Amino acid sequence: MTLVNSIFTWLMKKRIHQIELFIKYPIEVQQEWFRSLTADARETEWGRKFDYKSIHNYQTFQERVPIQTYESLHPYIERMIAGETNILWHSDIKWFAKSSGTTNNRSKFIPVSPESLEECHFKGGKDLITLYCHNNAQTKIFTGKSLVLGGSHQINQLHPDTFYGDLSAVIIKNLPIWAEFHRTPDLSIALMENYEEKIEKMAEATKNVNVTNIAGVPTWTILLARKILEITGEKNLLAIWPNLELYTHGGVSFNPYQEQFNNLIPSSTIHYIETYNASEGFFGIQDRNHANDLLLMLDYGIFYEFIPLEQIQQENPKAITLDDVEIGKNYALVISTNGGLWRYLIGDTIRFTSTNPYRIQITGRTKHFINAFGEELIIENAENALKIACKHTQANITDYTACPIYFDNKQGGGHEWVIEFEKEPNDMELFTYFLDETLKKINSDYEAKRFKDLALRKPIIHKAPPQTFYNWMKKRNKLGGQHKVPRLANDRSYVEEILKMIL
Repeated sequence: MTLVNSIFTWLMKKRIHQIELFIKYPIEVQQEWFRSLTADARETEWGRKFDYKSIHNYQTFQERVPIQTYESLHPYIERMIAGETNILWHSDIKWFAKSSGTTNNRSKFIPVSPESLEECHFKGGKDLITLYCHNNAQTKIFTGKSLVLGGSHQINQLHPDTFYGDLSAVIIKNLPIWAEFHRTPDLSIALMENYEEKIEKMAEATKNVNVTNIAGVPTWTILLARKILEITGEKNLLAIWPNLELYTHGGVSFNPYQEQFNNLIPSSTIHYIETYNASEGFFGIQDRNHANDLLLMLDYGIFYEFIPLEQIQQENPKAITLDDVEIGKNYALVISTNGGLWRYLIGDTIRFTSTNPYRIQITGRTKHFINAFGEELIIENAENALKIACKHTQANITDYTACPIYFDNKQGGGHEWVIEFEKEPNDMELFTYFLDETLKKINSDYEAKRFKDLALRKPIIHKAPPQTFYNWMKKRNKLGGQHKVPRLANDRSYVEEILKMIL
């Protein structure tokens, strides 16, 4: 164990030095990746189409290659799934990360090249541990196992050598042998497709294991924790895993779940670290203890561009590079990657909290917002307002979604919320009041539309019974893995589906 720790320590110190270099020279590192990516793709079908050989600077790249969405790249990806090579990227791509397709109901299959797997996803996981250990010298994380609550994997029947699964499952399936010694449970359980059976078996398999760290989406982690507590009869996770010191989360805001985790892990020394790890790439890591922003990782084979959010609805929005971003402004994220995604609009919105180094916060989705009346309500607004409302009414939220109420002949518009509480507010009217008032304070457009109820009336909130969102996701065949409840929508389809279940 001493030898293993010495090797890890040497590798981590080396990597910390490399991270410090891209922090010191961010623009140069990004320019280098731009040149490398476009050079590597010159002889691909995509590279020949846009004549990458004659692209020598970003301006030409920006002028020649249009902004892409999944829909525009889908015909190329389908051919790659069927086994064609050298289409978007030069190396053979055998794996595809199945994304939940939160911008619409269709699943997306994101190509995962050997380079993106090794230089991006694996590197991100190793950097997470490196930064954690660098910040917490007394850690004992390597004395036990890592519990990863991942997705499922299966063979894509369109081609015998092509595979797909949730990103977490793709990563687990391709981990080096040495990494298997540090994770739990066994692959036969970790990659199960039936999520209800999987939770049961994971609980049984891990209840007697020395788990020192957990990684997973908060919703599904809470379900697993509750199952383990039910089986063991214990009151909290520390009674089962006394050496638990780290929980890594991402994918959704952690704010609504913080109080539940405080009850599940009643410890002042537990560390919570957020990551920004999507099917398309690993983008950010919370690199400081008790911070609320993420270090943008600049040497993972990704070239970044940013579209100011106010331009996102324009026919030809203009993207900017890292050296032109402003602190406090919302941007839609655009990426070109070593997995063959080119000027790809990922669908997430971010805001820079710092430009030295470049640190970000995730603020929402480009298509997950409510803007039916010009109120421009984004997920970050909703999360902050719900947090304040919960604080004032001693409530805890399990899940929620919201949509607009459109004008009719009798009354104005508004917002309709469906909220499932773990602990209900002590005063529902007061909860609604603080939700509404906080939204007014943090969103001037919302406040203007709420003035004298001219365009927006007070929010309507429906309390959903326990397990409502779980049953709804199950009905939609979106349990587990990276599937997430859509928080805000500009149409009423999600809310009306749920209301039919509970009213």
